[in-house]
Amino acid sequence: MSNEIVPVDPIFEEEPKTNKKPIIAQEEEEESKGVTRSLTYGESSSSGSGGYVSEVFNSERLPPTLASEIQKFLRVANMLEWKAPRVAYHCRFHAFEIAHNMDRNSTGRGVRQFKTLLLERLERDEEITKTTRQESSDLRELKYVYDENRRYITQHTGAFDLENSHGEKLIDACRIASVLYEVLKTLSAGPQALADRDSVQDKPELFAYNILPLDHGGIQQAIMKFPEIKAAILVVRNVRGLPSAQNFQKRGAFLDLFEFLQYSFGFQKESVANQREHLVLLLANVFIRQPQKQSSASKPVDAAIDELMRKFFKNYTNWCKFLGRKSNIRLPCVKQDAQQYKILYIGLYLLIWGEAANLRLMPECLCYIFHHMAYEFHGMLTGAVSMTTGDTVMPAYGGGHESFLSNVVTPIYRVVYEEAEKNKSGTADHSTWRNYDDLNEFFWSPDCFQIGWPMRQEHDFFCTQSPKKRKAKIFRTAREKRKEKRTEDEEQGLNDQVTLEENREPKWLGKTNFVEIRSFWQVFRSFDRMWSFFILSLQAMIIMACHDVGSPLQVFEAVILEDIMSVFITSAILKLIQAILDIIFTWKARNTMELSQKRRLVLRLAFAVIWSIVLPVVYAHSRRKYTCYSGQYGSWLGEWCYSSFMVAAAIYLMTNAVDLVLFFVPAVSKYIEISNCRMCRTISRWTQPRLYVGRGMQETQISLFKYTFFWILVLSTKLVFSYSFEIKPLIAPTRLIMKIGVQTYDWHELFPKVRSNAGAIVAVWAPIIVVYFMDTQIWYSVYCTVCGGLYGILHHLGEIRTLGMLRSRFHSLPSAFNLCLIPPLSKKGKNSRTKSFFQNIFCKASKSEVLDQKFVLVWNQIISAFRSEDLISNREMDLMMIPTSGLFPGIICWPIFLLANKFSTALSIARDFVGKDKKLNKKIRKDEFMYFALKECYESVKYILEILIVGDLEKRVVSSIVNEIEQSIKESSFLQDFKMSELPALQGKFVELLELLVEGNENQYGKVVEVLQDIFELVTNDMMANGHRILDLIESSQQPVHDFTVFSRRIEPQLFESAASKTSVYFPLPDNGPLNEQIKRLHLLLTVKDKAMDIPANLEARRRISFFATSLFMGMPSAPEVRSMLSFSVITPHYMEDINFSMKELQSSKGQVSIIFYMQMIFPDEWKNFLERMGYQSLNELIEDGKEEEIRNWASFRGQTLSRTVRGMMYYREALKLQALLEKPENKDIHEDAIERNNPKLTAELDALADMKFTYVISCQMFGSQNSSGDRRAEDIKDLMRRYPALRVAYIEEKEEIVGDKHQKAYSSILAKAVGNFDQVIYRIKLPGPPIIGEGKPENQNHAIIFTRGEALQTIDMNQDNYFEEALKVRNLLQEFLQNHGRRPPTILGLREHIFTGSVSSLAWFMSYQETSFVTIGQRLLANPLRVRFHYGHPDIFDRLFHITRGGISKASKTINLSEDVFAGFNSILRRGCITYHEYLQVGKGRDVGLNQISKFEAKVANGNSEQTLSRDIHRLGRQFDFFRMLSCYFTTIGFYFSSLISVLGIYVFLYGQLYLVLSGLQKTLLVEARMQNIESLETALASQSFIQLGLLTGLPMVMEIGLEKGFLTALKDFVLMQLQLAAVFFTFSLGTKTHYYGRTIMHGGAKYIPTGRKVVVFHASFTENYRLYSRSHFVKGFELLLLLVVYDLFRRSYQSNMAYVLITYSVWFMTITWLFAPFLFNPSGFDWDKIVDDWKGWNKWIKEQGGIGIQQDKSWQSWWNDEQAHLRRSGYGARLLEILLSIRFFLYQYGLVYHLDISQQSKNFLVYVLSWVVILAVFLTVKAVNIGRQLFSANYHLMFRFFKAFLFLSVFAIVITLSVICELSLKDVIVCCLAFLPTGWGLILVAQAVRPLIENTGFWHLTEVLAQAYDYGMGSVLFAPVAILAWLPIISAFQTRFLFNRAFNRHLQIQPILAGKKKQT
Repeated sequence: MSNEIVPVDPIFEEEPKTNKKPIIAQEEEEESKGVTRSLTYGESSSSGSGGYVSEVFNSERLPPTLASEIQKFLRVANMLEWKAPRVAYHCRFHAFEIAHNMDRNSTGRGVRQFKTLLLERLERDEEITKTTRQESSDLRELKYVYDENRRYITQHTGAFDLENSHGEKLIDACRIASVLYEVLKTLSAGPQALADRDSVQDKPELFAYNILPLDHGGIQQAIMKFPEIKAAILVVRNVRGLPSAQNFQKRGAFLDLFEFLQYSFGFQKESVANQREHLVLLLANVFIRQPQKQSSASKPVDAAIDELMRKFFKNYTNWCKFLGRKSNIRLPCVKQDAQQYKILYIGLYLLIWGEAANLRLMPECLCYIFHHMAYEFHGMLTGAVSMTTGDTVMPAYGGGHESFLSNVVTPIYRVVYEEAEKNKSGTADHSTWRNYDDLNEFFWSPDCFQIGWPMRQEHDFFCTQSPKKRKAKIFRTAREKRKEKRTEDEEQGLNDQVTLEENREPKWLGKTNFVEIRSFWQVFRSFDRMWSFFILSLQAMIIMACHDVGSPLQVFEAVILEDIMSVFITSAILKLIQAILDIIFTWKARNTMELSQKRRLVLRLAFAVIWSIVLPVVYAHSRRKYTCYSGQYGSWLGEWCYSSFMVAAAIYLMTNAVDLVLFFVPAVSKYIEISNCRMCRTISRWTQPRLYVGRGMQETQISLFKYTFFWILVLSTKLVFSYSFEIKPLIAPTRLIMKIGVQTYDWHELFPKVRSNAGAIVAVWAPIIVVYFMDTQIWYSVYCTVCGGLYGILHHLGEIRTLGMLRSRFHSLPSAFNLCLIPPLSKKGKNSRTKSFFQNIFCKASKSEVLDQKFVLVWNQIISAFRSEDLISNREMDLMMIPTSGLFPGIICWPIFLLANKFSTALSIARDFVGKDKKLNKKIRKDEFMYFALKECYESVKYILEILIVGDLEKRVVSSIVNEIEQSIKESSFLQDFKMSELPALQGKFVELLELLVEGNENQYGKVVEVLQDIFELVTNDMMANGHRILDLIESSQQPVHDFTVFSRRIEPQLFESAASKTSVYFPLPDNGPLNEQIKRLHLLLTVKDKAMDIPANLEARRRISFFATSLFMGMPSAPEVRSMLSFSVITPHYMEDINFSMKELQSSKGQVSIIFYMQMIFPDEWKNFLERMGYQSLNELIEDGKEEEIRNWASFRGQTLSRTVRGMMYYREALKLQALLEKPENKDIHEDAIERNNPKLTAELDALADMKFTYVISCQMFGSQNSSGDRRAEDIKDLMRRYPALRVAYIEEKEEIVGDKHQKAYSSILAKAVGNFDQVIYRIKLPGPPIIGEGKPENQNHAIIFTRGEALQTIDMNQDNYFEEALKVRNLLQEFLQNHGRRPPTILGLREHIFTGSVSSLAWFMSYQETSFVTIGQRLLANPLRVRFHYGHPDIFDRLFHITRGGISKASKTINLSEDVFAGFNSILRRGCITYHEYLQVGKGRDVGLNQISKFEAKVANGNSEQTLSRDIHRLGRQFDFFRMLSCYFTTIGFYFSSLISVLGIYVFLYGQLYLVLSGLQKTLLVEARMQNIESLETALASQSFIQLGLLTGLPMVMEIGLEKGFLTALKDFVLMQLQLAAVFFTFSLGTKTHYYGRTIMHGGAKYIPTGRKVVVFHASFTENYRLYSRSHFVKGFELLLLLVVYDLFRRSYQSNMAYVLITYSVWFMTITWLFAPFLFNPSGFDWDKIVDDWKGWNKWIKEQGGIGIQQDKSWQSWWNDEQAHLRRSGYGARLLEILLSIRFFLYQYGLVYHLDISQQSKNFLVYVLSWVVILAVFLTVKAVNIGRQLFSANYHLMFRFFKAFLFLSVFAIVITLSVICELSLKDVIVCCLAFLPTGWGLILVAQAVRPLIENTGFWHLTEVLAQAYDYGMGSVLFAPVAILAWLPIISAFQTRFLFNRAFNRHLQIQPILAGKKKQT
């Protein structure tokens, strides 16, 4: 078929019209008239031709099934609507035909409505558009428009530039030409209807490319001219020696290596294009960093390729070694061929990775696929012949369309998908389904090769359910497939082993290597060495305390030593427990477990059993039987003795000797772990299971020493403290307790024969032991504070923290800037390491004589960024800018804010100075800024007067005065020649002159002359001692020719006045930029006062500029040139969050204040600056003038929106462009370059360089569906793309495809960018199925990661921000990847975060400081020296190539990877990565600001930590780390939450122990008989607990960090202020949130992502909402603690002092009150009476509303109550049993209290307790009777029902009266009965909930529901009552507002209008 189509000559051909204008010309003409194209549906415009009304058809909201095929036609139709309506009609008609052919029955979603709309439009336009036709036929009309656009493309393609004036038109022309080609093909009568087909059809997406226009040779972009890009393209296009394209059914030769791979293996075309660009950019960026040797141009290319080979295939080669397989990467000997092979291998891996979809999260699965495809690939290249078929080796799956996706990816994906479905949205047990890790770890075993290649679908790996559950039909189908497969194998001669293996039915393999079982035993199992250490230490200390050991040497006494060595018996028992747990917990992974692993578990169990028997037997047999020897004379040991038990213990310890030796030699330990030597593998297998990850994680000897020393200090302090203050003081009371014989109890003692008062001992010791296991966290926090603080001081943190410090150090900023941010000139400097501590002190403090122009430009750009962000005003910008004109060489023109008041001060000094000139000069020079201010003012005055005064005489006069001044200064006689007292007057006159010059009003000419004359007179007459000389000069110049001198003087013009023919003063001055700048600057220098000392006034601007200055003195690598820096990408996942606030949102109040009003109140200075920048006075003026978009942006940039994040991240691009500009050759003036940045060539070059180094991708998961549904968020995203052309958006397209009249969903990953005014799809890569099958956020990142570029990848959340000045340091930061940090270079760079949401409410302030302390001082210590920093969320920067070959940047298994970020850190460390932390660069981050939001966030994090506790990653880290690094890992991850749980548990243990002692009567006996008062150990334990409870764990690091950065006085003040604002209440309340969700999730599961909302406005939460959120986590526990305290207080009064009670229980009371009332204290307007009334009404409505299907929990108590039990419904039997056992504690109250009733008459008979249950039963029956009566009588027999209730009431009342008379029932008894029976009822409810499946269909469940509703109503009423009472007092509301918004009041913000919900008119 011909490549050209020419138009067929029509029968009625006419001559073309000569007066017709080209379409392009028409466009230009109409654009010049102001005509704009609108893309909004429904807008219209009159065309003027035939009355046709142009109206665009909506091309953006299309049915998902049709959008990708027809959208381009509809868009072009809209573009041509006004120019060629008939052409537009044909484009729409063509779109309609395509839509109809795709879905003839209109079954797709929205298709019928769309087709109807389009058809109506076509019918309307069909005849009308014919009248607008300018040609004789439609075909010629189309052809004419097409030719016009083709000509335009031909004329301008050679100089294609998106930024020039023709860029957008060229894009439109390309669009139109490609679309019209397809329309013409359809419309043409024959195949020869169009010419020049080649240039359009072959390249229809002429305008669609990402960064490199590789497929569009005609487009000459600046980036394609870079030599490194050219070199990389040449390498990729080297197709010499490849097999013939005809072997792959391809016409023509291969264009490049990627096309060869595409046709070989069947990769998708657009995926190939994506990875082609990916590799070219990687090669170019790596190539440019190689040393350029002139001897051989190919060496840098080879070095770059080799570097990429190492990075890409390090994991693959390790995998091959681990499995004992030979790598299939085979290279030829010829160098050029080897280079080609390497590129092909890298390309093959990238293409596999690019299409792997969810399989990217399984790196070893990709290794398996690559292994086999590389083998086939090598066979193809070498022409190998198959041994079985005799044919040339070809790919098993062929190279058909999407062959790789269909045959390789999809089968494995289906396994992943089906296993994820078994998860049941996170409710199923982890052991019932295989997650990503299980499936990936199957490829860690040689068994994976049994899958074969081609993959055998009947292999067990592909089985996703148990054979018992599979249907017979599935079995039959599988058998038929196996039969066919067996026939094929027999024909191919394969062995019979596989055939026999296939005869069996496939079975589900189950878990791999690890099973995530919900149990608290996981904490012990993962960190068994730590718990063993603490348990053995506790036992040893108790033994030492019992022996009263006072000196360490006493430990070596035989008796004491032998008893202490009994700890090894305990050690053996603990190892036995560990061995049993290992077998139990790995039982469900037995199917995939290697035989050696099973053998190891059995042997460990056997050895543990043997030692658990041997050691106790030997100890019992040989106790106190010693063999003694005398030591040498003078030996400190003296006589030493040993027994056979000691010998046995020594033998037992020998098993740990090897570990001890290897600990001190980490290099040897690493070699053993990673070696494949048989002996090494045997050793490593015995210690730990041999896994692919977790090997070789050892650090260097120095790192080992540092963290070992740290933990020795911590543990020593902890053990000494515990021994001295907790254990030893408890020994004496314990002995007393054991001696006391208790004969009588206050209740019926169930175990009266227990000896030594064991119950009392347990009650006393239990809280001590609980605190013992918890308080290591406290000591870690203390040492973390100290070490982190010292580290911060040594690294210059906080050196510049105030404006005063900034001014004092500003002179050293230029040199520090040059040292840090300007690339060194020498090659040696480029590779220099981070500057040392002393270099930072001395090198950077040098003072420069002249400000470097580069520093000036960068500083001014920073200040301009501040202004564009409205952080500073115009005046502040003028005061902070540094002049760039350079008018006065040798004078440093500092910014004016540094020179504030310097000139006025200097004048005051000079005016009052008495002495010699030298002393005055010395005094002024002492202040450098003052000296330069004076010198600049003087030179500026000279410069301005020189231009202003143009008269000859006047010039001579001014010159004479200047000469007099300079001569006096030179001769040091200035004070004698001039009177200083007149200086202020002179200053005033000059200020007046400058104001006139700035105003530049011609009418003020006379006034300028007057001011000049006044200045002249003031100088000559009042100041100069020799002023007569100047007057003589004037008189001499005016000597008259005639004798009438006096007369002539009257008529001659005075000095500075204009004569008739010429002027003496040049006014107004010319509009010259440098001159105007200098006049303005001089005016500021003369007038600025002390207020400028506080510039900038904005606190955020101060913080940012101070931190930037400080960071220049911190250690950072030298900056490389932009061209040589590492390239990087930023990725931001986005779901449904706000992009931009709409005007409707900004102005809508919804019962609260509007967002825009809130923003104005919170950011008043920034709002004022915004109005000043826009040139308006109020919000209304802005709205009236159509500035809504600017208002939206201003508000959105102050919320947690995506637009704020995008603006911040795009600062990277701006910074790179500026730095690239500064690196232009020095012979070209930098300032001129900066001015000429609008030069298209320069701009294009800078943009190209920025594109090559930086890419920003937003992964908008829902953009596709939002776009098709018309969601405004889609439009906001498009606006972002248009605003930032370099921005890329990746999203998931879900499209319905009709295959055989059936609808199937097809999924694609799409990358889009803005081209012109449209979003343009760049790549569309088909997926095997829905990509979101696990946790949403990581899989959203995973689908978009293929579109990122570069060697580094920064992950940024959409609630983060970035700053221009910080972006300048990113290339320094990326250099860290090239430096070793310990044993290896880093794989993740941790960054500092600034929390920008802590400015208003106290809660936000607390949260901000807490988060700041963690992300600074906490992570500082984690990275160094502890070496256990992981990935704690974004903004960390990943080594991209390391992570994409090892599973990505997060894990995505449902539920277990809820905290997906931290697992990336775990994975990196387990795979021998290194994670560092750097504080010289910071990124902004938003946090939640309301209590409910914060609590949801805390709950989410706690849930995530509980899942981490169960995870294999934590288990492997705990097992594989050495002992001290394992401690670091525990206490910095799950240990914090587990310690918090233990601390709360300690409170319960203490109170229930005291309750037992009180109610049983033991406490009375102990106090009376043993005279035991307060036990010091208990007080110490409770004090330790309160340390955690009050938030001091985070408080100490917080104070230290504030002290470092703001000064310790400020830190102390802030800490005190925080306590006054109830920070302790907040932290105590947060403790309850953490412990509740952490403990519940471990027991029952149910962890899920909890959206917090990130609200902007501080709002009031209703009582119902607070109760729903905190009922089970805080209120129930608070009431339980309250009950415990009340009961304890009631029954201890007679024998314990009140002071002792207060000292012991004060922290518990504090916790109780906090947990009950904190939500109301921190609730804005929580004590407002109107809101209280509304809350009460809402509460009653909610509690009484019936639930059911579709009723949300915020509407009905019943729905909420059922949802609250969701975790129990999915719990196992073990968790339910544990829940029942825990509920038993509520029955203790009843058992103890009934024996203290007066009615019991001191009887201790068990029958008393039984009778109490009879009473409870009677109460329940009464309630049931009332309920039944209500159901039977309340409707029809209402009166009878009333009589029935009255009868029941009288009966109960009579019984109570009878009991009070006969049985002495007292009022106290009634109260005690309530205290006894209320907990019992609650306990019964908890038990009923646990056994719900058994009783749900009985009447008991309904009774439980009624009872639970009554309890909730009662608890709510009790909580509501004090809140309502306090609401009556107006002072309470004012007090609450004050402490809740104290920071806002301090900033003079208007909080009351916000809380009151009033709108203020602006």
